[in-house]
Amino acid sequence: MLSPRQVGVLALLTLMWGVNWPMMKFSLREITPLWFRALTMGGGALTLWLFFRWRGVDMRLPWREVGRVAWLALPNIVGWHLFSILGLKELASGRAAILGFTMPVWTMLIGALLAHEKLDARVWLSMVAATAAVGLLSTQELAALAGRPVGVLWMQLAALSWALGTLLMRRTKTTLPTEAVTVWMMLMGAAFFWLVAPLAEPAPHWRFSAPMWASLAYGVFLNYGYAQVIWFSLARDLPPSASAFSIMAVPVVGTLGATLIVGERPGWADAAAIACVSLAIASALLPRRSAR
Repeated sequence: MLSPRQVGVLALLTLMWGVNWPMMKFSLREITPLWFRALTMGGGALTLWLFFRWRGVDMRLPWREVGRVAWLALPNIVGWHLFSILGLKELASGRAAILGFTMPVWTMLIGALLAHEKLDARVWLSMVAATAAVGLLSTQELAALAGRPVGVLWMQLAALSWALGTLLMRRTKTTLPTEAVTVWMMLMGAAFFWLVAPLAEPAPHWRFSAPMWASLAYGVFLNYGYAQVIWFSLARDLPPSASAFSIMAVPVVGTLGATLIVGERPGWADAAAIACVSLAIASALLPRRSAR
């Protein structure tokens, strides 16, 4: 059972992760995708590095660990954050969140294939439900006059990158604390975006509106900062079922928050896709009922 404090903190974490999707969509009105990632990820990584150093965590990165951490950063940070922001640029923020959080399904499927395990009914149920959600939103995007079906492809590449990164994290052994691995992956990812953004996009004009500055601050201090601190504080004691329900709630919060923040109006297809993705995640992550 979760304590009342854990329930409250988990709800806060889910709220911050969900609201982050429409906040990112709002930011893309005044800044290009790669520059947005460079600014928020770089600021968030530095904030976390200072916080964990203040908490006494050993944040040193020995040379022997550089290659291993860089290998982990490639799918977990660069792949996920690159493809997801490109997909978000093309799609409504609620739909991008729904498609991105098919990640647990791909994690389970790839893990089963790599381990040569027999795919049971739970895996097939997850796959069917996730495919239904992707197909439903893809059809909607193709049918819409201003639809951007390429955004669906970007978001599935993002989910696949996140899934591969999750599997690599489970299989890679390192002597570094989890906090140090995460922050150094973020720093490497931020360096990538700072290198690529000037080559691919025009420089920002820096004359942002006040709401835009607030959105950037949200990305730095809440999404990349405080939310990560909360997650680390819960990760060691959080039951798998709580993680599953938290992940399932993020697309719901993102879709509802988009109505208030960017004026999106989700339709029946979005609600049906949320139900399909929630079913897929529940089948993938919730623990099996033990036999009597």
